[in-house]
Amino acid sequence: MNQLLTVGETLTDAASGQPLRIDEYLGAGSQGEVYRVSLAESDFALKWYFPQAATESQKTAINELIGKGSPSASFLWPLAMVQSNGVRGFGYVMGLRPSGYRSLRSLVKRAVQVGFDSRMTVGYELAHNFLLLHARGLCYRDISLGNVFFRPSDGSVLICDTDNVGIDGESESGVLGTPKFMAPEVVRGEERPSASTDLYSLAVLLFYLTMVAHPLDGAREASIHSMDEPARRRLYGTAPIFIFDPQDASNRPVPGIHDNALAHWPIYPEFLRDLFTRAFTEGVREPSRRVRESEWRLALSRARDLVVACPSCRAQSFYDLESGTDGAKTCWNCKASLPTRMWLDSGQAQLVIEPRVRVYPHHVDLHSRWDFSSPLAEVVPHPGNADRLGLKNLTGRPLHVLQPEGSSVDLPQQRAVDLTPGTRIDFGTGALVVRAAKSADEATF
Repeated sequence: MNQLLTVGETLTDAASGQPLRIDEYLGAGSQGEVYRVSLAESDFALKWYFPQAATESQKTAINELIGKGSPSASFLWPLAMVQSNGVRGFGYVMGLRPSGYRSLRSLVKRAVQVGFDSRMTVGYELAHNFLLLHARGLCYRDISLGNVFFRPSDGSVLICDTDNVGIDGESESGVLGTPKFMAPEVVRGEERPSASTDLYSLAVLLFYLTMVAHPLDGAREASIHSMDEPARRRLYGTAPIFIFDPQDASNRPVPGIHDNALAHWPIYPEFLRDLFTRAFTEGVREPSRRVRESEWRLALSRARDLVVACPSCRAQSFYDLESGTDGAKTCWNCKASLPTRMWLDSGQAQLVIEPRVRVYPHHVDLHSRWDFSSPLAEVVPHPGNADRLGLKNLTGRPLHVLQPEGSSVDLPQQRAVDLTPGTRIDFGTGALVVRAAKSADEATF
């Protein structure tokens, strides 16, 4: 199709009057086209609306978002309105997505391979940032795979298409959401998108992230020969049934069709599966019972701390400290036996001891915000014996260590202490104690 703007053309920042140069056409969506532009010697992205989308109400909504400012750096938020002397309509400038970020859809399609630790980090970041958005009285309206990008190297996220964000319960929008992500009450036409329906969409997104499947696509979906509008409305609106509903087995995943769900569901910790069960049973029937962003954030961070690697094939699993009978003590990938692990226990957090596991402020301080950029300590192997693990002090100050036999030492920065059961490491704001299972039945994979 013909592009609305021309590479090399100069536009104007409507607020400051600064010139803005079109450098590259990046692509188009349902509402408009996106370009890479130069403004004040820096690169940005410009979304320019198609004529049918360039309404006065859309312009008002964008100006409101610019005035409110972004909830966090993870949103590619509107920064300035842009106009052109030669082209009717308007657009807005936002941050340019850096290289290294991939669409969440590419993870679900297995074009990108990441471990469970990265998936938990991505999930945590999504829950955290939508919490920040909703805390400001806003709703996103269209949470889906296509609107989220992540960086495989560290799990950080970027949330795009923020021009459809509005004031919860007030702003009107023609956007209802993406099919299969819309809450049942939206599918039925009973409600408009809101922060409450965002919670349902977020749960679907997290299910895709973890299980690589849709929570309602099971035997009933497989039996539909023509997925027409009445079929979609029944499956996702009027009669939705969770594929792992403990009270209704009529929509279980079908082997050979829904193998992703069947393979992934048993791997995850029981507490995380319990949240998904609530989200797609009680949360479907009663929107007030939907899982909150803070609950997802806590569970995903907790699961991240339980990731272990199989000694034989290096595939990752979860060391579920609370599960007494559920889950095998063998690697899901190569079926090798998995050894019993020790863990670090602060009373509020438990971290399985593995090489390169890091301790962060929230592990030892209940009032500290989650921040995966500033570790306090790291599990490291002994230089002369890889099976002998220690905790390296990264705080920049000595840490007080109480040994199991009762003696105490101060651990200098950049030095490590042996991790033996009963050792207590005091971080000032809290302490970690090395624990070990008393028997093989006390901790299972």
